[in-house]
Amino acid sequence: MSFIKNANFISADPEWKERAPKFKKSFSLSGKVNRAELQISALGVYLAYINGVRVGDFVLAPGWTEYEKRLQYQRYDVTELLSDENDITVGVGHGWYASNVGFSAKYPLGEYPMLIAALRVYYTDGRCETVYTDDSWLCAKSKVLSSTIYGGEVYDARIEEIFSENARICDADKGILIETEGEVVREIERISARSIIKTPEGDTVIDFGQNLTGYPELRLFGEGGERIVISCAEILDKYGNFYNENYRSARSEIDYTLASGENLYKPHYTFFGFRYLKIEGNAKFDASSITAVVVHSDINRTGYFKSGHAKLNKLFENIIWGQRGNFLDVPTDCPQRDERLGWTGDAQVFCRTAMLNYDCEKFFYKWIRDLAASQYPDGGVPRVVPNAILEDPNSSVEDWGRRHSAAWGDAATVCPYEYYMAYGNKDFLKSMLPTMKKWVGYIEKYAPGYIWSIGFHYGDWLALDRPEDCKGGTDHSLIATAFFYYSTTLTAKAARICGEDASYYEELLPKIKAAFREKFVVDGRMSCDTQTAAVVAIHHGLLTPSEEKTVGQRLIELIEERGDTLSTGFVGTPYLLDTLTKIGRIDKAYTLLLQEKFPSWFYSINCGATTIWEHWDGINENGDIWRASMNSFNHYAYGAVAAWLYRTVAGIKYDEEKPAYEHFTVEPRPIERLGSASAQVTSKFGKISSEWVYEADGRIRYTVEVPHGTSAKLIIDGISEELTSGRYTRYSK
Repeated sequence: MSFIKNANFISADPEWKERAPKFKKSFSLSGKVNRAELQISALGVYLAYINGVRVGDFVLAPGWTEYEKRLQYQRYDVTELLSDENDITVGVGHGWYASNVGFSAKYPLGEYPMLIAALRVYYTDGRCETVYTDDSWLCAKSKVLSSTIYGGEVYDARIEEIFSENARICDADKGILIETEGEVVREIERISARSIIKTPEGDTVIDFGQNLTGYPELRLFGEGGERIVISCAEILDKYGNFYNENYRSARSEIDYTLASGENLYKPHYTFFGFRYLKIEGNAKFDASSITAVVVHSDINRTGYFKSGHAKLNKLFENIIWGQRGNFLDVPTDCPQRDERLGWTGDAQVFCRTAMLNYDCEKFFYKWIRDLAASQYPDGGVPRVVPNAILEDPNSSVEDWGRRHSAAWGDAATVCPYEYYMAYGNKDFLKSMLPTMKKWVGYIEKYAPGYIWSIGFHYGDWLALDRPEDCKGGTDHSLIATAFFYYSTTLTAKAARICGEDASYYEELLPKIKAAFREKFVVDGRMSCDTQTAAVVAIHHGLLTPSEEKTVGQRLIELIEERGDTLSTGFVGTPYLLDTLTKIGRIDKAYTLLLQEKFPSWFYSINCGATTIWEHWDGINENGDIWRASMNSFNHYAYGAVAAWLYRTVAGIKYDEEKPAYEHFTVEPRPIERLGSASAQVTSKFGKISSEWVYEADGRIRYTVEVPHGTSAKLIIDGISEELTSGRYTRYSK
């Protein structure tokens, strides 16, 4: 039962707005307790304690949602924390609500953080009492002098927290409160320092050996008033010096003033992306004094891949770390710079891989519902969700402030459909069908003659075929029209699955396809001669068989003209290897996958990467940084290649007629250069596994596991076999 809406939002004195306040309420029990429940939320982020004991372990609670429409609250059983006399104390930080987040004046939404809470005690005699947040709560200036998402935290351990003023009741909308939908964010792992470095410039730097998301945990001794400043970085420059210019305006610092004696500290209301920490100040420390705490949504690992190729295994490990680092309550683009936003394009290209690697059912449930909540009345979809960027709904579509871009807004169709395929939740798909239809309707409105030519598009973001332009060299209207077709296809499928009339969308599809071919196919070839143009046309099924053959051959030529390397960006890369497989050139797909030279997935590994880079050339071949302004070294989009490892190398593919892997296909595509490969996916029915190994006699041994309650089609050397649950071993001819 929800009772939190009977409480009030409260805040501290507005003059304290730079400080993170603490709130306190003392209360007595009037009988024997049967059960007690705390319901709590904040516009900001909170840490709650009852009688000095932490309530729950949700880091950065209540999480980040589309605040103007949705705010999660948490429920905790606090029965065991109560005694006859009690204090509940809650610290509240600015979080995503009252911090500068994004690129515009929309955020911060509020000037200061607010708390709402209700603690209900159920007595054994049938009575109940409830403590609500109101102006009887006391507030204090905490030791946290400031704490923001991008800035970091300033903390003075010497300060005495005095609860001397009453809280203020705030006029905030309680109608936005919803029960928690997403995964809890937790401290997942602790990593010890690998080494302490003295850089050529004389800085003291700790290397943790892994680019991660979280924060440092300190154990320091010193005199009261001594100060230590900790700065974050993902890389060292080519000379071995500390480098974090790519964080842009995100200060990402801890500024800590010691109390006398032992000091134990970790940040309360912020997080960082880092591998390296620069330490400045007089406090004494060694490698054991500072630990890196890995923080992300507590999603369970469901997918594994391993091969006989060490660098391919490292690539997969980097993809996993990239997902861990960017799945902190929302699927962010990066965890370090002044961004950390839920970019729809990144989520769209990566969602299938994400749901193979981890159980993301609750994680994406929350985020996709935020996407639906943030959709504009005309069907447009913000470029980031939650929508942290100011956009004027009355502006023209050509306006800079209105970027309902192809492949970004298409998250409105792709993510719900992939979610259904992964988890089989038809009710959820049906709830998202209006959002999907509105998005297709939006595109249709700005696609005269079925060519989506109006408005701003990100294009093939960060492609290498036009390095001077981040939007790549592929015609934006070609990409947009291909995604018009793709989203219409998915919407038609979703309507049929949900038992609704799909005829409008089914009739729209041939019109889009005909317009696409007339506009962008000339004498059987693509009018735009790029790898991505060929990829999206083939992958989305927009060509005739003869055109596909010709365009496919041209794609091979374009790859070979670049010395067997890719030139694709965020749009083309996720489909590149699938397209090569589709046209019968899996040999070329493997060539690109295992390519060592720039540009390639292995290039970053050869440069020491431990996560996926935003740019193929984030660090150039001469060791120079590409540039500081937009250069994340933990950016998961290109990690979408892992889906190809699961479904092609290992061969595990879902069946659209029976989602959630109730029936699936296993069609491995082995290559002797790898020697072996195996993948495992845990579906709601159980573990699915596929393995192949080249044996000494030249034969290939295949092992497949089909969980109880499912069935599978095994295809080896073109011969198919239906399997029921069990473990099977087969050999090549």
